[in-house]
Amino acid sequence: MTPRRAALSLVILLVPLATSAQGGPKPLSDIDRFNYVIGTQTIGAAYQFTAEPRIVETACAILDMGSNTLKFRMSKDYFGKNNNVAAANPAIKSLTDLARDEPAHKAVLDMPFADYIIWSYCFSPGWWHSGFSKEDQEKEYREFHEFASYLLRTYSGSGKRFYLGHWEGDWHLRNGYDTGSDAGVTPEAIQGMIDWLNIRQRAVDDANRDTPHKDVWVYNYTEVNLVKIAAMQGRPCVTNSVLPHTNVDYVSYSSYDSGLDLGPSLDYIASKLQPKAGIKGKRVWIGEYGFPAIAHSPAEQDQLSRKVMRAGLEWGCPFVLYWELYNNEIDKDGTQRGFWLIDDKGGKPPVYETHRSYYAWARRFVADFRKAQGRVPTAEEFRKQAVLWLDQPK
Repeated sequence: MTPRRAALSLVILLVPLATSAQGGPKPLSDIDRFNYVIGTQTIGAAYQFTAEPRIVETACAILDMGSNTLKFRMSKDYFGKNNNVAAANPAIKSLTDLARDEPAHKAVLDMPFADYIIWSYCFSPGWWHSGFSKEDQEKEYREFHEFASYLLRTYSGSGKRFYLGHWEGDWHLRNGYDTGSDAGVTPEAIQGMIDWLNIRQRAVDDANRDTPHKDVWVYNYTEVNLVKIAAMQGRPCVTNSVLPHTNVDYVSYSSYDSGLDLGPSLDYIASKLQPKAGIKGKRVWIGEYGFPAIAHSPAEQDQLSRKVMRAGLEWGCPFVLYWELYNNEIDKDGTQRGFWLIDDKGGKPPVYETHRSYYAWARRFVADFRKAQGRVPTAEEFRKQAVLWLDQPK
């Protein structure tokens, strides 16, 4: 553990969110809140190196790398083996309880990240695959609205952006993992998912409308994952059957089925989105990509990842998120599959160094640009230079 990471860990556990002289949260600086696009995530990590709660340890490591973006999961399964914390607190009964009253989660939300991408699963309602009952819709709305309102109130003035969504939606819609069959994609499941996403969007929209706040944002997103092999073949899936009937703010693409051929899939997803007033730029991001160490050398892992980063930056993705900080997949024989930036021995392969160097360059670039121009760069200006940086020989 580096001294900075150790200090961060101690501070976030013992000190509440820094406040301004006016009593609200201390605003992130222009440099700290700038969207650097490239990021990673921490979900289901299969190992750790300290006695800290796993979500705190991994969030500290992501900050220490230089990133200001964090993706993680919040749900009633927040505790236990490979989860955010070791043990459950019986008093935690909602997403708001988890954010407000569970110390590790509150610590992470208080850390100086600008962008939070959160798999957010409500504690209260039933599931929607066989139809989403009116009673369960009302429960979903209340809990999601309360959570969004809490984030807006608590982090008003901070400069933070929260994106509330879910894991790979095509598996939810299929209720299984058979890519060769569309049997699970029933009319009831399609309508249930449409209702689920629209209820969540209404909850977020109403919270934004009704909750006094400034300089903080909460959005709703869905995630798709069978695009090249299903959606673009005209098969029923989230992109074709659900997305056009929703008004979600953003779409995340878990992009393994497209490999390096990302542009056509991103274009196709974007074509199914309903227009959204008030949101500038592209609204589809790469929520997962990765190249496991069991199939790729460290150099290949890095080279392929840089190609995905470049493609996402060029297309205009709001985020390009590497899966993930610590590996979460272990084969039956105990082999770590190696979806990692830091391996199970604490080693940092070249792809880690690419991320670390990128953040160091990006922060310098934005700071120098502001000094010279009197403003931070636009997203387009930044992306152009980021692509040039990635193109430089290592």
